[in-house]
Amino acid sequence: MTDVIVVGGGPTGLMLACELRLHGVGVVVLERLTERTGESRGRGLHARSVEIMDQRGLLGRFLAVSEKFRVGGLFGGVVAAWPDSLDTAHPYGLATPQAVTEQLLEERARELGAEVRRGCEVAGLEQDAEGVTVELADGTRLRARYLVGCDGGRSTVRRALGVAFPGEPAKVETLIGDLELTEDPAKVAEVVARVRRTELRFGVAPDVDGRAGVARVIVPADGVAEDRATPPTLEEFRARLRAVAGTDFGVHSPHWLSRFGDATRQAERYRVGRVLLAGDAAHIHPPTGGQGLNLGVQDAFNLGWKLAGEIAGWAPEGLLDSYHAERHPVGARVLTNTRAQMTLLGAESGPTALRELLTRLMEFEDVNRYVTGMITAVDVRYDLGTGGPDGGGHELLGRRMRDVPLSGGRRLYELMHDGQGLLLDRTGGRLTVAGWSDRVDHVADVADVADIADIADAAGPDVADIADIAGPDIADIADAAGADAPALLLRPDGHVAWVGDDQRELAAALATWWGAPGR
Repeated sequence: MTDVIVVGGGPTGLMLACELRLHGVGVVVLERLTERTGESRGRGLHARSVEIMDQRGLLGRFLAVSEKFRVGGLFGGVVAAWPDSLDTAHPYGLATPQAVTEQLLEERARELGAEVRRGCEVAGLEQDAEGVTVELADGTRLRARYLVGCDGGRSTVRRALGVAFPGEPAKVETLIGDLELTEDPAKVAEVVARVRRTELRFGVAPDVDGRAGVARVIVPADGVAEDRATPPTLEEFRARLRAVAGTDFGVHSPHWLSRFGDATRQAERYRVGRVLLAGDAAHIHPPTGGQGLNLGVQDAFNLGWKLAGEIAGWAPEGLLDSYHAERHPVGARVLTNTRAQMTLLGAESGPTALRELLTRLMEFEDVNRYVTGMITAVDVRYDLGTGGPDGGGHELLGRRMRDVPLSGGRRLYELMHDGQGLLLDRTGGRLTVAGWSDRVDHVADVADVADIADIADAAGPDVADIADIAGPDIADIADAAGADAPALLLRPDGHVAWVGDDQRELAAALATWWGAPGR
């Protein structure tokens, strides 16, 4: 029996495998496809996912094969500049084809010792008090202590559990595909500019993913198909292009064709006994804002260390259940904002007026930062039950920490590669993590983060200048880094679990998140 079976070898499942292996958990990933798909549905990492890759030492691999982007707005077709004051040391996204993301994460998972089995389709499962038994389509049976379904919106795992998947059905549908065009590129650009004045669910991106002559084409469908699992035909694509744009651009030789709707659904529960759900198996929504892949990766980042603690035996009561408690509200918020965006993308007079209004509102920095922070997930704050600014707790509690410089030329994220908890201690040695040192690292003598020279040093070659890191207000940097806090306790996912300088309070926080102390 292995420790964990992960069903689904997409970005969510592979990220989870990496996280589990950092803690020595035995992992088998079961992927239905025999080889990685050429379809690239999720095409980038937002700022929070970029931070996650940096926290685990993977960012260099992504930077080597990706292009940075700083597209402002990101919300329902609204065009805006990137906000200067977004709270992150990585104020950009990465344009990375999903197949490349999967390749990099699979390489890392295998390096860490995860087993990835392709061509393994799960047909059913059953669980008992000791573990979970999985039956594959070929009759093979496998057993694990826990199982995580990361197998997409039509999740076999979710259906086998009988978990309800309430939400709203698709009302509109969009065709998408990578095709070759015979039309002159200048003519294509002219038509696209004209059509997009009123139809924002239409577009042609040339040379997609660096493939010369191959364009990503998106066009509204004629109604909603009864079976969205069946891809559209080339002739269906041509007919819709002619209806919407007045020309089919001479499309031919499709590399892949697909369709997606605007349905929004979310699993009522992310955990049933020894089985959990993550990624699209737990929530589906339109791809507006490019949040789907990122949401799944962030699910895995939250779940991995908690499940590892349960398997290792040190997890306190309720730790594994906090995965649902923390991530279900985040997923629900994404469903809400994608519904709003689909309304904004409408071609009618009402949505057009709303876009014009929101475009004006986005000229205000606070509004722009709020919307961009929501889409990029840098503003996610978990309710840790310890109080926030209005409840007497510190304003940083539950928030993730941005990367900051530390003494000795170090950076915070460089110290988080192994997935341990971390105590950032500026009390001069009055605090200790004795008893939890196998789960929590202790870093003393943290530098003053308001030192501009240190901030510049911490930026590294992948950040253009100080403004990119800090924005115009250095006081904001100090606030974000907790310069007013004697010590910060960070969970393995980088979220602040405790702020203070009292050893007894620290010990209580350590027990809350990492269980009883060892000898």
